[in-house]
Amino acid sequence: MNRWIPYAFVRMVVFLGGGILLAIHLPDAIDAPLAQALLVGLCMIYFVLALTYRRWQLNPGLFGLLALFVAGFSITLQRTASRSDAHFLHLKTPVAYYTAVATKPSEEKSKSWKLEVAVQQVNTAGRWRPQQGNVLLYLSKQDFKKPFAYGDVLLVKGSPQFIPPPGNPGEFDYRQYLSYRQIYHQQFLRTGDVQQIAYDPPGTLMRHAIAVRLWADGVIRRFVPGDREYGLASALVLGVTDGLDNEVLQAYAATGALHVLSVSGLHVGIVYWLLLLMLRPLQKTYSGKWILAVVSIFVLWGYAFVTGLSPSVLRAVTMFSFMALARPMNRQMNIYNTLAASAFCLLLVDPFMIMSVGFQLSYLALLGIVYFQPGIYALWEPKNRLWDEIWKVSSVSLAAQFATFTVGLLYFHQFPNYFLITNLVVIPASFGVLIAGLVLLAVSAVPVVAGFLGIGLGWLVKMMNGFVFGVENFPFSKIENVYITPWQFVLLTAMLLCLVRLLETRRMSWLVTAGFAAVGFAVLQGSYVREQIDQQRITVYKVSGQTAVDLMNERTVFSWGDTALIRDRSKVKFHLAPNRILYNAQETAPPPPINEWKGCTLMVWHGESILRISDREFSLPSTLQVDYLILSHNAVRDLSSVVSKVVAKQIIVDSSNKFYLANRLLQQAKERGQPVYSVWHDGAFDRSI
Repeated sequence: MNRWIPYAFVRMVVFLGGGILLAIHLPDAIDAPLAQALLVGLCMIYFVLALTYRRWQLNPGLFGLLALFVAGFSITLQRTASRSDAHFLHLKTPVAYYTAVATKPSEEKSKSWKLEVAVQQVNTAGRWRPQQGNVLLYLSKQDFKKPFAYGDVLLVKGSPQFIPPPGNPGEFDYRQYLSYRQIYHQQFLRTGDVQQIAYDPPGTLMRHAIAVRLWADGVIRRFVPGDREYGLASALVLGVTDGLDNEVLQAYAATGALHVLSVSGLHVGIVYWLLLLMLRPLQKTYSGKWILAVVSIFVLWGYAFVTGLSPSVLRAVTMFSFMALARPMNRQMNIYNTLAASAFCLLLVDPFMIMSVGFQLSYLALLGIVYFQPGIYALWEPKNRLWDEIWKVSSVSLAAQFATFTVGLLYFHQFPNYFLITNLVVIPASFGVLIAGLVLLAVSAVPVVAGFLGIGLGWLVKMMNGFVFGVENFPFSKIENVYITPWQFVLLTAMLLCLVRLLETRRMSWLVTAGFAAVGFAVLQGSYVREQIDQQRITVYKVSGQTAVDLMNERTVFSWGDTALIRDRSKVKFHLAPNRILYNAQETAPPPPINEWKGCTLMVWHGESILRISDREFSLPSTLQVDYLILSHNAVRDLSSVVSKVVAKQIIVDSSNKFYLANRLLQQAKERGQPVYSVWHDGAFDRSI
């Protein structure tokens, strides 16, 4: 037990995190009042044993850790907004109007503004009452030329709707993601649905931070030429990603450089490293170390202020603030305890942060660098200084990538093969962009100097961007479409950790354990592969305003639908690709036999006939009997006009139809006793045939 004394916060954060995870995944495992009673009882036992340790010789540590576990559980339940009786989702009558205040700056989308608001009052059954809850508002750009600002108090007409579940198999669960931020509702607004009635910012500090970020973003927009260059510079310096297009995001993700586009650990680490470099003389004395720590914390939080106090920056600044404090306390060698202490504090403030991919990747990457980088760097001792610097950067990249490898496969289903090459250029370039960007903000009052600096910054960003796009086009630039289950993730992680311990200790027991993990992984993979053999599926996807149909056979897929959608990489990746990855269907199948009439397409696929009607002026040669009838693009407005000509086992109304028309067709089907599946209402139609 004594060897764990230097790692007190490591143990504490493990038990606190365990309680948080239990509350998130099994919130009814312990009744809330019982959990609070347990917490009080365990705390009392801990303090009694701590005070009488010499008498009873009982270590109170276990009870303290159990108290932290229960505390994590209780805190998470208390921070779950939906469990509060004051939340408006518990109202029995519909909401006619509500007032809400903007809690974040508006985020620009292609066709709308996205705005988070906190409800203050609701009007229901003819009277106003105070209520709580968060809502995600979408405001059409056609009606709202300028967005609302942080702190604007709005009067909104109508009732917010629950955020729907994923519309397609394997699709990103946006509803769950928002639920971790205590957002359960959304509303789409047009002219006349909302108006500003007051200005009352929830936080004065946040109001000033957002104002500073908007100023800084304006400076970069003014002096950095080129829309794409401005967007990248703003993302690298301030973490503002509104100006990045999907092509840029995909290129950086495919090459393993996406982390530079989100201001977090790398950027804050660069600022901290610069401070240590510039203030090196202060490290020679004890008082100087404390001055350095105070100055570092002040500058880091100042940088966080410039970026608008975004969550990712706050997380990174908190980590490095603990590291800065540890140096004068002579605890810099115990970096694991320092990192655990920062994670402990962050989880106390927001327990749901444990489910954030950014939180997980940040801590895993930093732990990987601390634990693996020295050993990797020791594998080679370059004699040349240039090669030594290159090897240092490479060893850091290798350590971080190894630590986050399995998490990347679980969440992103891909691995960038050339990440080492990319990071050798991107990390130094992002260092230059960050420094140049901060200097640009400092000299923005001198337009001549700022103009030349902005041009240079733009060229640096353009060269970095060109390099990333070039690497993306390398052959075999990435391994993609990799699917592993959560249990496979656990086994693969365990296997890699056991192999690392084997290399460190030379004990064969670690090899045996790694072998068991590998066998378990292989068994699960074999079971998964067997499920894909001889599978034949039809999937009609839910993509707003468009038709997309996948016909899968073993590992091949024939995609059928709107040409514009099939060519849209970002929509295919978000809506269609997850299902293809899930069923390992990546090879393009040859098209089945197709017959076309005016407004109609008929195909036969593995003995199943599929008819699609996509034009109002459709015509059929005669009465048809088909297995599947897909109604698209508002072609059918009266179900009777179709069922008199086509006998179908299954009628599908896809998401290219207007929602009101899908409602009408469902109602007509109900009156006729005709089974109809609406993709709008029930999500993607996905069947094995």
